[in-house]
Amino acid sequence: LPSMPQIFHGRESELSDILQLFTQGAPRIAILGAGGMGKTSLARAVLHHPDIIHKYGECRIFVACDVASTMPELGALISNYLGLKPGKNPTQQIIHHFESRPPILLILDNLETVWESTVSRKEIEEFLALLTDNQHLALIITMRGAERPAQVRWTRPFLKPLSPLAYDAARKTFIDIAGVDHDINDMDKILHLTDNMPLAIDLMAHLVNSEECATVLSRWDTEKTSLVSDGYDRRSNLDISIALSISSPRVASVSGTKDLLCLLSMLPDGISDLELRKSSFPIHNILECKATLLRTSLAYISSQRRLKVLVPVQEHMQRHHPAQLLIVEPLFQYYRELLELYQKHNGTMLAEIIPQITLNFANIQSLVSFKLQQ
Repeated sequence: LPSMPQIFHGRESELSDILQLFTQGAPRIAILGAGGMGKTSLARAVLHHPDIIHKYGECRIFVACDVASTMPELGALISNYLGLKPGKNPTQQIIHHFESRPPILLILDNLETVWESTVSRKEIEEFLALLTDNQHLALIITMRGAERPAQVRWTRPFLKPLSPLAYDAARKTFIDIAGVDHDINDMDKILHLTDNMPLAIDLMAHLVNSEECATVLSRWDTEKTSLVSDGYDRRSNLDISIALSISSPRVASVSGTKDLLCLLSMLPDGISDLELRKSSFPIHNILECKATLLRTSLAYISSQRRLKVLVPVQEHMQRHHPAQLLIVEPLFQYYRELLELYQKHNGTMLAEIIPQITLNFANIQSLVSFKLQQ
């Protein structure tokens, strides 16, 4: 089994919610959220919680699914974890194995790697349905995005997709890794760059552990997310983690989604549905693209009901997938017309115009800077 996470802040509420679901018998739980949001850490915390150990003892199985890309590969992987001999039908072997065992907890981590593909999705969902026919088997999956696989009666209430950590939890996480001997303003600047994404905090804090905060901030100005992308997998390389989400079949299957993400990466203030419709973007299915970004957790809806992306995703996109002028121009023109209206009607209509400008102030600065560089 993987170890208990040694640094675990800000997910106490989610952990409590999951443990509560276990009082209902053998729950079926999906831990969802963006890449790098701490889904695996939460699953590991559940795995090693005293209540779970007391209930399941040695009958706790944790399978890292990120090396599988098809149902046969997943079946072989789980069979290997269970110590089953290779057979013609590993799926049935697995089902029969669990049926003959006492209550068991099965955690399938990073299941999206095999579920994402429409080719294998139906097989995966049928397999999950067979697994959950066993009333003594508790199932937890972790998956990128905000969608749960079909054909499973997931235990209610559903666990909400994981959000970035609260500031206090982010700060505690940073200090546990990097120590307390840092200028608090510099530390806050670094946390702002992470947008409180757990993976980004972890990688930045380890970097600060070997360099000063000021040095890291200076390097970020030129290196951006590549600064914390020296590792070789999704858990140690921020760019790889983000790129996995961007290249997912769900994103690729809806044309224009990546273009919308490129645009959002230039909008620190995010964008409203009204602005999406008014700006005449050359993306004919823009609301479908928006839905895709939300389903894959590459974007989120802010408290002001605006579509936004986290800072690490913004920086990654600007560095590796910069927006094209064709995509940016309609919104630039929309903002220009808004400012011209303000200038023309100075003293009137301000109640309507000023809030729109205020909500988009950082966006306007960003697009003006972009245009000046063209």
